[in-house]
Amino acid sequence: MDKFMIDGGKRLYGSVRVQSAKNSVLPLFAASVLTDQPVTIRETPLISDAACMAQILRELGAEVRFHGSDVTIDSSNACSHEISSALTKELRSSVFMLGSLLTRFHRALIAYPGGCDIGLRPIDLHLNALKRLGVSISERDGFILCRCEKLRGAEIVLDFPSVGATENILLASVKAEGTTVLQGAAKEPEIVDLQNFLNAMGAKIVGAGTDVIRIEGVKELRGVSYRPIKDRIEAGTFLIACAVCGGEVEVVGAKAENMGMLLHKLRENGCKIHTKNDKIRIESHGRLKCNRRIETMPFPGFPTDLQAQATALNAVCEGGALIVENLFETRFKYVPELQKMGADIEVKGRHAFVRGVPRLHAASVSAGDLRGGAALVLAALGAEGTSEVLDLSHIDRGYADLQGKLKQLGAEVRRVRV
Repeated sequence: MDKFMIDGGKRLYGSVRVQSAKNSVLPLFAASVLTDQPVTIRETPLISDAACMAQILRELGAEVRFHGSDVTIDSSNACSHEISSALTKELRSSVFMLGSLLTRFHRALIAYPGGCDIGLRPIDLHLNALKRLGVSISERDGFILCRCEKLRGAEIVLDFPSVGATENILLASVKAEGTTVLQGAAKEPEIVDLQNFLNAMGAKIVGAGTDVIRIEGVKELRGVSYRPIKDRIEAGTFLIACAVCGGEVEVVGAKAENMGMLLHKLRENGCKIHTKNDKIRIESHGRLKCNRRIETMPFPGFPTDLQAQATALNAVCEGGALIVENLFETRFKYVPELQKMGADIEVKGRHAFVRGVPRLHAASVSAGDLRGGAALVLAALGAEGTSEVLDLSHIDRGYADLQGKLKQLGAEVRRVRV
């Protein structure tokens, strides 16, 4: 087990390039099962979630080869429709394999997925949509068995714009007989990226990025070499880091149009934001002001994956903020760790009331989930003294070489084996 030792109080300056989007790459790995031809996903982030997804594919019989940051997946010899419970419980994104396995083998056996402990994340929306496509589903002893003679296009309406359910429907219907019309679809940029990836393979999908997606089933998909979009959550983490610490940072790779709500909130804090092409520059000087209210919502609203980092920022701003978490009911589990550093935060259900303090102090804290861990790193960067952030396994799930990129900007971060 590793930990970060962070000497706080350093202002951040310089430029940092963001990785490909974790939340895009993982569904693309799942989609590789849909063809017998090799698929290359370029500039894959070297994060543990990607390694876990690669292992899932290997257990199915696929060949997965890493060439630096490029990954080639050959599923021509894939023969299993079962995913081990150990891998499923480690990685929430294994649920994407349901749609892919049903398309490939007309059956799938999977344990209920795990991942970060941020609350219940039922997959009823996924299962109900699959039933509409002709899938029979049985559940027993924590496992889900899905079977079908053939997948048939259907009209599907989602009660909530679930990203995972939307992606699973695309993967299950791309080779289904007939046409599928999905209403109430999630509109996240990662959905558009999956559509573009599948279309490059020969799919016929239109409408991603809107709430209605139309999928015309095709008979075959071909191999492809594809570069995913950049990670707007990693980009947002670096922008918020600069806001916490002060300084001037340029984030390269992210698109401002995919981060509109965050940029609006940072301007509300008092930061200066400049955007040009794929570059976002932030200037943070002096003590910032709290956001009066941040409420997580599906895209284009404020992303739940940046809620913890935004809370860490508001903890050292002037005034008070109300943070409302609408997507995951226990996503404030990181708050007691921030309180160890002197944060004044009161949590009531899905609401956190933040009263800004002039400065946090160093402490030993533990990352209990991916984004909460990132928030603790940002808090430590701005705190007085030397903090340690324990249990980096959660942070490693979504950030490749976080310490190296922060050191690029002038932060003093050391990774130490415990």
